[in-house]
Amino acid sequence: MSIREAVFEKDYTRYAWQLGKNVSYTEKITEFILQAKDTEYAIAVLDGGYIAHIYFGRRVDDEDLTYLLRLDENPFTPKTNERDLGTFMDCLPTEYPCFGVGDYREPCLMIMDADGMSSCKLKYKSHRIYKGKPELIQEGSLGESAIRLPATFADEDEADTLEITCIDERSGIEAVLVYTAFNDLDVITRSVRLKNTGSRPVDIRRVLSACVDMPGSDYDFITLNGSWARERAVERTPLRTGKQSVDSVRGESSHQSNPFMALVSHNADEDGGEAYGFNFVYSGNFIAQAEVDQHGSTRAVMGINPCDFSWRLGTGETLTAPEVVMVYSDSGIGKMSRTFHDLYRGHLIRGEYRDKRRPVLINNWEATYFDFNTEKLIDIAKKASELGIEMLVMDDGWFGHRDSDDSSLGDWFVYEKKLGSSLKYLVDEVNKLGMKFGIWFEPEMVSPDSELFRKHPDWAIGIDGMERTMSRQQYVLDYSRKDVRDYVYSMMSDVLESANIEYIKWDMNRQLTETGSHMLPAEHQREIWHRYVLGVYDLMNRLTTDHPHILLEGCSGGGARFDPGMLFFAPQIWCSDDTDAIERLKIQYGTSICYPASAMGAHVSDCPNHVLGRTCPFATRGDVAMVGTFGYELDVTRIPEEDRAMIPAQIEKFKRYNPLVRTGDQYRIGNIFKDNTWDAWMFVSKDKSEALFTFVQVMSRPNRRSRLIRLRGLDEDAYYRNEENGSVISGKLLMNAGIYVSASGDYVSKTIAFTRV
Repeated sequence: MSIREAVFEKDYTRYAWQLGKNVSYTEKITEFILQAKDTEYAIAVLDGGYIAHIYFGRRVDDEDLTYLLRLDENPFTPKTNERDLGTFMDCLPTEYPCFGVGDYREPCLMIMDADGMSSCKLKYKSHRIYKGKPELIQEGSLGESAIRLPATFADEDEADTLEITCIDERSGIEAVLVYTAFNDLDVITRSVRLKNTGSRPVDIRRVLSACVDMPGSDYDFITLNGSWARERAVERTPLRTGKQSVDSVRGESSHQSNPFMALVSHNADEDGGEAYGFNFVYSGNFIAQAEVDQHGSTRAVMGINPCDFSWRLGTGETLTAPEVVMVYSDSGIGKMSRTFHDLYRGHLIRGEYRDKRRPVLINNWEATYFDFNTEKLIDIAKKASELGIEMLVMDDGWFGHRDSDDSSLGDWFVYEKKLGSSLKYLVDEVNKLGMKFGIWFEPEMVSPDSELFRKHPDWAIGIDGMERTMSRQQYVLDYSRKDVRDYVYSMMSDVLESANIEYIKWDMNRQLTETGSHMLPAEHQREIWHRYVLGVYDLMNRLTTDHPHILLEGCSGGGARFDPGMLFFAPQIWCSDDTDAIERLKIQYGTSICYPASAMGAHVSDCPNHVLGRTCPFATRGDVAMVGTFGYELDVTRIPEEDRAMIPAQIEKFKRYNPLVRTGDQYRIGNIFKDNTWDAWMFVSKDKSEALFTFVQVMSRPNRRSRLIRLRGLDEDAYYRNEENGSVISGKLLMNAGIYVSASGDYVSKTIAFTRV
């Protein structure tokens, strides 16, 4: 097994200054070693039940790492320092710190017990080690059934799990710290399960999922931030004393911050240096934080945002916190990214499309917006089918009486007056052309101008006596309520069963405000943020279970909910509403820091671009969109003939190289955030037999028309044929000396395939 246990008796002597003499003592230490491929993670249980963090980093294969705890130094031992236990608590590298007991750094657990007390002290109770990885289940309460949380999965031969059970004797709160080590990936996952074993209810005010105390602070803090149409921009700053964090209180993971952070050595680049990556498998409010304390140590924490959060835990009830994925790399940020990619492609994304090429689709949104009918859609489908496009997706505007974005959300029945036909007729006609059919939903929302809202205004999130804040002329449905979810799902099912629909784009276009439920009792109201997300997961689980052959794409105003929680249900997520190829260089670069190309929804759109007004060559738009699921967001009946003529070749190129992009290793060569005049990347097959290199020249330069670029990821002892010119060059030369890439003009691209000979 990749997890083992050892018990040590350690004898220590230190000088007790207050007594003027040497003091000897023996400390009994239980050490747990978790090994994940080339990574090691060590935990200690000390006398008195304190659970300490020992080590996280490159695998060392050493049975005894406990010397790293410095228990022979004051103030690092509690055994002979009871007169100043608080100093020990404020210095101990703690696996799961609690509030109110002397550790003044960021806590993971904070409660409010029946007496109004907020302090708790978790002590070791027991542990168990077993093969495989458990599902994360939130047990039912308040009339709700149990709900499965998204999490990575593994068979018994792929991972091992350690569970450490702790108890706070006063409140009766029991915490089970769950760790899983993957055998063939440098991945450790963490989650926490709380249970009230006491006789009175306890309010959980804070329950983070992971904490790692690191012995130094010589790191840079990397996060993925932005806004609508410029999601996941890479920001990198050195750590400083105090707290640095990103978070969301919007009810979703958000455009503004992604639930990802990395701590990397100052010298870390794509190919070298240390990198510790943390990603939260959750789609709601979160916090990701690094704190440098007074001793120069760093505490990294991640979990549900404690802002406005509380969960009433009755006697015998359980609260399960979502999972944090932790990745270690000793070979740079690139290796960290590729580890995340492999994990999510093999152990998070599910369903029949996990390992399949996605159909090349055309979406009518930027082609028609709300101005369409059956005839117009069929005209687009006819031309698209002739060009080799495989699916037509009907976007917003097909339901209720929706001719603009100010009505009908929640009325999920077909707007036949607008379409001029039944949905079945439209779908059948598209199917006759040899194309699949997909459809857009925004199931979490309701318009004030809708039959649903007029009948059930209390189904929208809000606070009695307070005016609801409007956003995009819509409100948010209360998904903490099963009756709301059941109603919406019944309407969706009626639509899906009325015609041969094979794809759903699930959108969410606004965040939560006046966040209250008209059903939850007062003592449970602050649970709504988390219960809302659980409700979304519940409905998505029903959808993917009842309709397993449907391809589900996540979307939230573009890329606001691009997180692992969504990937558990949807194998692809719309990367951004900004489809401009040049702006997508930054968006897709930032996304690739943590998420695989197979999950990036990317399309070729019309020009001038509808967001930026920029015009890029059609070929460049195609090359950039191939780093993703690939499709079209335009009216093929109206684009220039020279652009339309390129589509069949683009599709064939996508089909040829998508297996490599979808399953291979991605190497970022350029850095569009450092030099915005060019970008480059490549995908290399796992056996290193083939590679696809892509170069984009954003701005041309005078006098020099070529760049010398070193390739990456090849077998240095093999020879490769450059499929552009037929030359055969060694992998060593391609990576160490490089190749010259020529391009003329702004916004131009070039792809070169390499095949091992």
